[in-house]
Amino acid sequence: MTQVILGENEGIESALRRFKREVSKAGIFPDMRKHRHFETPLEKRKRKEIARHKQSKRHYRFKSNPS
Repeated sequence: MTQVILGENEGIESALRRFKREVSKAGIFPDMRKHRHFETPLEKRKRKEIARHKQSKRHYRFKSNPS
């Protein structure tokens, strides 16, 4: 869990900025989005298959460029 301890003369704005940076570094938001709702094994397989297809399509497009 991410936590930020305020300094003696530190403003709430700077503490909030530090907290947001720590949360971003810890990778909490992507994990939170991923666990927002239950995903069945079938849905997970489909999502990963689509991602693989997009990745290979992108890879092929750059590789086959004649210039």
